[in-house]
Amino acid sequence: MALYVMQVLSGREAKVVDLVTRVAGDLANECFAPKREKAIKLKGVWERKSEFLFPGYVIVDTSRPQELSELLRKSQMVLRLLGAPGKVCEPLSEDEAHWLSTMTNAKTHELEMSEGLIEGGKVIVTDGPLKGHEALISKIDRHKRLAWLDIHMFGRTKSIRAGLEIVSKRD
Repeated sequence: MALYVMQVLSGREAKVVDLVTRVAGDLANECFAPKREKAIKLKGVWERKSEFLFPGYVIVDTSRPQELSELLRKSQMVLRLLGAPGKVCEPLSEDEAHWLSTMTNAKTHELEMSEGLIEGGKVIVTDGPLKGHEALISKIDRHKRLAWLDIHMFGRTKSIRAGLEIVSKRD
């Protein structure tokens, strides 16, 4: 089995996951749309919510991508399986699959909130999936409790947002 990426209509990720789960049978071992946990302030209270980590993309674990692609072709929600030019579909690279498995929760496929501090102008993550991966952080927004990460995913460099709460700052 290998992880393949399906490009889907944005906003339909959950419906595509449900569709693949229902109709794929033994063609797909697992299908999921990775999420990220973020903090938002509602009526003066910080709450944690989830949203899609890669809007417009769903990941499927399959050993028969061509058959799965043919099955889903009739669906108006699945646009295509991603692949290099000239190829119908190509699995995630070993590094991309490793990043997904180490950074997201294995059961929920969610990139959970991290906690950290700023010391001497340097971000130090003390807890959460970003701990030890500070080099990936290109920008932070302390007020929105977000960090921007530059990662290589789907064959290109993407800038994604991850939840990061800075609990203290020391100069």
